[in-house]
Amino acid sequence: MKNNIVQSIREELVRLADEKTRLNYDRFFKEKVVYYGVKTSTVASIAKRYYKQIEPFGKAGIFSLCEELLKSNYSEEAFIACEWSYRLRSEYEINDFGVFERWLNDYINDWAKCDTFCNHTLGSFIDKYPDFIVKLKEWTKSENRWLKRAASVTLIIPARKGRFLSDIFEIADKLLTDKDDLVQKGYGWMLKDASIKHCYEIFNYIMAHKWQMPRTALRYAIERMPADLKKQAMEK
Repeated sequence: MKNNIVQSIREELVRLADEKTRLNYDRFFKEKVVYYGVKTSTVASIAKRYYKQIEPFGKAGIFSLCEELLKSNYSEEAFIACEWSYRLRSEYEINDFGVFERWLNDYINDWAKCDTFCNHTLGSFIDKYPDFIVKLKEWTKSENRWLKRAASVTLIIPARKGRFLSDIFEIADKLLTDKDDLVQKGYGWMLKDASIKHCYEIFNYIMAHKWQMPRTALRYAIERMPADLKKQAMEK
């Protein structure tokens, strides 16, 4: 039955693909990305509908299906896997981190997969088990660009709530001069959303580090700030 569900999803995605959406994917990604070309809203609807069928399988069964979808490398299938794993957030246990870290290592290979998975599934896990932030700090030293980006974007949702400010600064310190623009954008985004609750703390951090911080990260970090603070941050 599980294989039938995955096959049904794939057949539906093939049927619903359209050229306009495929062209949009081409514009969004610099790296090579595999996709059907189905609108995100449509994929979200498919994920919701099929979840009703798989819910009786329990967490282990659903995680198994998530991995089957992730293996395909298709963006839309990864999105469904992320939606399903996120729906289980109330059932997360400490041992699930090993599963999530392996998924990141084995299957995450573009910024959309990284951000969807980290903002929702992994971010919810960290919110529940904050001791694992130490693992995010370890990822900042990885050779894998997606693990480095994950180190920051996993904290986006907690950052909006004002949580983990000292950890956010520590991760930003570790990624501060990274050469990868997608890593720069990731930690800049983390700082930007932390500024919702901690505007002046983030501003002071940026002012103290603006000469080392790449302009890409700086522009992201100040995006939510008042115009006068933006101007000060951007002054050379």
